Amino acid sequence: MVTVTECTTLGKGRLRFHLDNGTELVLYRGEAKQFRMREGSTLSDEEEHQLIYEVVGKRAKRRTMHLLEQMDRTEQQLREKLKQGGYPQACIDLALEYVKSFHYVDDYRYACTYINYRQDRMSRYQLKVKLYGKGVPGEVIDRALEECYEGDEQEQIIRLLEKKKFDAQNSDQKEFTRVYQYLMRRGFRSNDVLHAMKSKQ
Repeated sequence: MVTVTECTTLGKGRLRFHLDNGTELVLYRGEAKQFRMREGSTLSDEEEHQLIYEVVGKRAKRRTMHLLEQMDRTEQQLREKLKQGGYPQACIDLALEYVKSFHYVDDYRYACTYINYRQDRMSRYQLKVKLYGKGVPGEVIDRALEECYEGDEQEQIIRLLEKKKFDAQNSDQKEFTRVYQYLMRRGFRSNDVLHAMKSKQ
């Protein structure tokens, strides 16, 4: 049995409940009324299970499906969105298990798609940093890069040098260093950068 220790009114007819076991739930007024929830009220273990897995859990599944309809997302991005929506961890896990069972969420597929669309203008390093920032696990990123990356980094460097209007013959050491550091910040390997820059002589 758990006790409601606090109830806070939110917008759009929603209420946030704090339970004495540490769980937080966001419910609509009708749902709260159905379970007779208010500060000081109690829930049996069966009622708590029903509330989390059948009421809020089902809503978390629908919310996750809606998020995926808008755009492809990583598992971590979905978890963050659901957490921001006030869903408890048990409901988040339930929703992610549901969509993963249908392969609606697949971090490897997401990484490969991301790489395929951006490999012509981003280095391997840049892609790795971007995917890591989106919550894709490192081992998944490495496998996706190994199997999906077909970009020509030398060609990318040359295009960037042309965009910068770099001319090795007419550039002093300061200009050479500035362009070199710019390319290094974009994640290209030093040997590739120097080779491309010297080829512009």
